[in-house]
Amino acid sequence: MSHTVTGQKSLLARVRRIKGQADGLERLIEAGQDLDCGKVLQQIAAIRGAVAGLMAEVLEGHLRDHVAAEHITPEQRQEEIEEVVSVLRTYLK
Repeated sequence: MSHTVTGQKSLLARVRRIKGQADGLERLIEAGQDLDCGKVLQQIAAIRGAVAGLMAEVLEGHLRDHVAAEHITPEQRQEEIEEVVSVLRTYLK
């Protein structure tokens, strides 16, 4: 069973937290004239941290369950590695 299925409850909780943080950011910006830039920056940093935590959790599961799987061929392992590298390059831009 895939790690995204077995860890679904935890992943969904993280996604919902991120959604709540994004909604909070939207409300801050909509507040308009009394906009506190410090609070906006703090909220953006919180969202970024939450997304990074989600990425780390899913990436760890993928590495353990797919890349390090004992039952895959060397060719499959190389494909998995290339996929992870590609995603990380996009994520880190």
